[in-house]
Amino acid sequence: MEPSGSTKMSSSSNHTQNSTGGGGCPWEVTDKARLCRFLCYGSEGDIYTAREEGQVSMEGAGALLSLLQDGRGAEVVEEIKRFSQDGHAVRPGPTFFALALCSQHSELKTRQAAFKAVKEVCRDPAHLFSFIQNKKELKEGMKCGIWGRALRKAVSDWYNEQDAMSLAAAVTKCKQREGWTHQDLLRLSHTKPANEAIALISKYVTKGWKEVQAAYSDKENSEEVVKVLLYLEVVEKVKHSCDETEVINLIEEHKLEREQLLTEHLKSKQVWRSLLKEMPLQSVLRILGKMTSNKVLEPGSSQMQAVCDRIQSETELKKAQIHPFSILLTTENYKRGQGYQGKTKWEPDSSILKAMDSAFYKSFMNVEPLGKRFVVAVDVSTSLSSIVPGTSISTAVAAAAITMIFARTEADTDVLAYSEGAVVPCSVSADMTLLQATVELVKIPSGSTDCTLPIAWATENRKAVDVFIILTNNPLWMFTASPVETLKKHRQKSGANSKLVICGLTSIGHAIADTEDRGLLSICGFDLGALSVIRNLAQDLI
Repeated sequence: MEPSGSTKMSSSSNHTQNSTGGGGCPWEVTDKARLCRFLCYGSEGDIYTAREEGQVSMEGAGALLSLLQDGRGAEVVEEIKRFSQDGHAVRPGPTFFALALCSQHSELKTRQAAFKAVKEVCRDPAHLFSFIQNKKELKEGMKCGIWGRALRKAVSDWYNEQDAMSLAAAVTKCKQREGWTHQDLLRLSHTKPANEAIALISKYVTKGWKEVQAAYSDKENSEEVVKVLLYLEVVEKVKHSCDETEVINLIEEHKLEREQLLTEHLKSKQVWRSLLKEMPLQSVLRILGKMTSNKVLEPGSSQMQAVCDRIQSETELKKAQIHPFSILLTTENYKRGQGYQGKTKWEPDSSILKAMDSAFYKSFMNVEPLGKRFVVAVDVSTSLSSIVPGTSISTAVAAAAITMIFARTEADTDVLAYSEGAVVPCSVSADMTLLQATVELVKIPSGSTDCTLPIAWATENRKAVDVFIILTNNPLWMFTASPVETLKKHRQKSGANSKLVICGLTSIGHAIADTEDRGLLSICGFDLGALSVIRNLAQDLI
């Protein structure tokens, strides 16, 4: 969209007062706001660093501890549940750490709320194992153990309240994580199975298949128990089979997944081809390079066509809720022809690239509009030819994709470029292709930089803005002009509760300024999580 002045300043907005506030100044960074940042991306500060999976610790959870000491533990647990269940958490680790900390707090109500939330926050075995490991690490150095009555009940309830067939699949796919197994948890929690089907699964996990056969072969079993028995029999059968045809038939008939197979089975191309038929699309995209390298997917084959059809199927894309930026990252990595780790190399297949291109544009349907007023401004003062750290995409392509995402999904979006001390008209529009948008950005001449220009442009043109997103190739610490005062001026003149996100596409951890303004956030690098962080800020969630 070309920037155009408005003759009337509009301040109407979907904005509601930030739920992370605590009264007083609306832009004060309260303990609640810091907690929400922590639950979102693992840091209480105003910097999100892409692809950084840092270890969470007590030192980085000051606001969480402060809220617990103030008797607000139940409120903290509600936030943990909200971030976990609504998909607001960019990284899952902090929610399990926070829940474990709440479950060991001195206040009874906080502990009770935390243990009650275990089955809602820990939705699969990997989550449960992570929660238990966090509890263990928090207890290190203390004389008491972690397996008190409350934890035993919470873990028992987690197993007992599962659907039997879902639990059978879960315990055979994710058998262990972080040093814990299902056998450990069932034994230490003293779980008493709630029904015969759960009892069967418990016996299978703790005693093994032979004991199950001996106990159930001559019994008159319920329909549910028979179903679970047959499923576990199939899992055991495939584990001991060396017959490729039999393994393939079992995979296709019972929808087995690769975690339930032996390493030896995964050396077979035909086995992989069977797995790909029902494999979740997101998982398929992650292994396209490996499947091309191992000739599982060969040019012109029916298997290649089937995978390409799935990749660009609107039904499949909708079901998997795959984001266009995720597809872009996968596409550029596939084009690279080599993995980031190991020696895996492949010749990119043109039909896969064509399918991925189609999927990129179709997947915009998965981006839910926020109904906010955005200005997305691209700093073109330096060349946009650098590579975004940890990816295969140039900053020009990344900037073009980000502007497209907002231009195509948010009705009130202005796309700007700034250079040489002024805002430059930039005609990136909703109907452009990624290539066209990239060309539009790189053709603009470079010059000096000033990240306050897009905010000043909006103020001068009497345009009220909810969220400014500034994309720059410059290190964030290079900026001499602080955007905070310019943002405050825009808020005062427009009446809007404006926020500012500055994305240093090639930055590796420096913020533009240490600010106590809750509406300002720095992003170093860029990944899919960065877009979730921006959405959370726009919706007053952090």
